[in-house]
Amino acid sequence: MTHFISTRGGVAPVDIEAAVLQGYAADGGLFVPQTIPRISEEQLQKWSKLSFVDLAFEILSLFIERAVLTADDLRRLLTNSFNRFDQPDVVPVVRLETMSNTYVLELFHGPTLSFKDLAMGFLVNLVDFFLQRKNDWASLVVATTGDTGPAAAHASAGKKSIECWVLYPNEMISEEQARQMTTLEASNVHAVAVNGCPDGGDDLDLVIARMFADDSLRGQLKLSSVNSINWCRVMVQAVHYFFSYFRVVDRVGEKIVFSVPSGAFGNLFGGYLARTMGLPVKAYICANNQNATLHRALSTGRFTKEDLIPTVSSAIDIVAPYNFWRYLYFVSGRDHDKICQWMDDFQKQGSVHLDSRTADAIRDGYISASITDEETLSTIADVFQSRDCYLLDPHAAVAVAAADKLSNTFAPDTKIICLATAHSAKFPDVVRKALSVEGELPEQAMHQSIEGAKGLCQHVRLCDCSKLAPALTHAMQSVTERRVNSSKIE
Repeated sequence: MTHFISTRGGVAPVDIEAAVLQGYAADGGLFVPQTIPRISEEQLQKWSKLSFVDLAFEILSLFIERAVLTADDLRRLLTNSFNRFDQPDVVPVVRLETMSNTYVLELFHGPTLSFKDLAMGFLVNLVDFFLQRKNDWASLVVATTGDTGPAAAHASAGKKSIECWVLYPNEMISEEQARQMTTLEASNVHAVAVNGCPDGGDDLDLVIARMFADDSLRGQLKLSSVNSINWCRVMVQAVHYFFSYFRVVDRVGEKIVFSVPSGAFGNLFGGYLARTMGLPVKAYICANNQNATLHRALSTGRFTKEDLIPTVSSAIDIVAPYNFWRYLYFVSGRDHDKICQWMDDFQKQGSVHLDSRTADAIRDGYISASITDEETLSTIADVFQSRDCYLLDPHAAVAVAAADKLSNTFAPDTKIICLATAHSAKFPDVVRKALSVEGELPEQAMHQSIEGAKGLCQHVRLCDCSKLAPALTHAMQSVTERRVNSSKIE
């Protein structure tokens, strides 16, 4: 049986159901598999022509025991999770003709126009399946810097086993992103706008982590998390690396490069997982914006937290990338004691100086760049005004800019796939600034769902970050009591 353990080593191994429902490990660590399966080149060849759903079924079957989830149930959950995507390939790949051997992997064809839909839809469906089987319910708590919250809200809407609480730093995400959460007519979705977050979503993550560390509160409120710390999220995010690889290579075994706009390291850890399993990846480009926590760690060996800088690529405005601890766990030799010490040091001092062996290990197959807002905006303009006429969202632009900046690192014929993590319609102000447009935006910057939400009522709770823990607890207790009383009446 596949077991999952905490990066801090303080809890007994659990199965996939427990890892998914708990989200955070009880000791404050993150769940990881005891072993990562290896895929042969022969097996990769067999997978190369599969549809996205069939490929996801094969990959996830390596981590999900049949005793926990039957093959029929897994396939049904996957089919239901991706049938709302508007492209038959789920994640189509587009070649940029004006940039040599450069491709854009479009991860934004789900219901909220973000790559978060890829893993969130399946995760929430899986949580709902496990809860219904137990005749139970849970409070899913999500902190978002723009895209995770809408994906969680839409995936959870109407599910009787779930109360979904989506928290976001007020006025630090686009209005379009906020409205995707606040205009949902779903009584089980609760949007919470939080004022006074100097470190943006990281401030929210800290509050949530403390709530989860309180065993009594955790049990009382039935807390669970579907943030990127949930193992299921990064497990599913390995799939699009395999799928896009098969779509661009001339032969299985050819090594390519992925450029990934990076904030919390969740998507990049999905890439690490894919490569460790056997996907032939030459390197990953960790594309940071000016909040360059990961770029500093990879280039200097120092994992340091600096003050947050609001940028035009707001979804990756993160200064404490939680999933980096998963990566450090594996490259440090699965040393629980080191991870515990480093996590404690980072929380207390905001800085960790990695030992030389680990500092070298994190650079194995990873290079990084920090992209300024000016570079992001100019990349959007240059690609759109080229004969490609392709409109990048600001996060995809960070990936493309980083790939262009580091292209000389690789042989000229090396294929580079840049991950486009959101539709440009979610960032009209950024597009307007990049293209110097005063009037109507180009058609590529519009989407029917975004336009429709502008005329709907909003449902939102407001709170100050300094009072968030007690205020959120009070709100969640009232919903819990209502559920308990309702079940008694029934």
